[in-house]
Amino acid sequence: MNFKETAMEVIYAIIPIVAIVILLQLTIGRLPMEVFTRFLGGAVLIVIGLILFFIGVKIGFLPMGEMLGAAIVARGKLWLILTLGFVIGFVLTIAEPDVQVLAMQVAQVSEGAIPKNLLIAFVALGVAIFVSLALLRVSLNIPLIYLLTGGYLLTFALAAFTPPQFLAVAFDAGGVTTGPMTVPVILALGVGAVAGLGKRSSTQDSFGWIGLASLGPILAVLLLGVMFQ
Repeated sequence: MNFKETAMEVIYAIIPIVAIVILLQLTIGRLPMEVFTRFLGGAVLIVIGLILFFIGVKIGFLPMGEMLGAAIVARGKLWLILTLGFVIGFVLTIAEPDVQVLAMQVAQVSEGAIPKNLLIAFVALGVAIFVSLALLRVSLNIPLIYLLTGGYLLTFALAAFTPPQFLAVAFDAGGVTTGPMTVPVILALGVGAVAGLGKRSSTQDSFGWIGLASLGPILAVLLLGVMFQ
């Protein structure tokens, strides 16, 4: 692993944001100097944190995900594949910082009408179910288009019966599950599962997992909205 390459990737990603804020501060923003100073300090901490995070992903998360995916499908037992996929998807979502932020903001805006923990639980259930389906798809050679088509048809059907506020939250929930904790592990899990079945070169089976994983929370929150009516 190249530390310098990882550091430069992070710095190049952060520089445009910092540059825009500095430009606005010098022209039309005129934030208090204390706030602006805290922003610069926070940017430095973000750079350090992201460098350490990506190093951790490359050293531990990606190899672990690939080995875990290969080990799961090697067992060949569908009940075990579905159970482990469900547990991994659920735990990953609970640990995802973006999901925690969304749930906190929804609870604040709704003044507690949509409890934080309930929303997190439904989002995690959605991801867990669709990670299981992704593992099942690879094991049984189910075309991805069947799952995506069926999932989005069900999404549109539920959207017709869901309150507008839940509709907006549902699609945001699909976005926040593609965060820094979830994506590396699920992608590595997919590559490992395909390799475990002896199809290492199959791009068709190795990818598309994040698309499925982000569809699960949308359906779960829409269903929660129907239940809240």
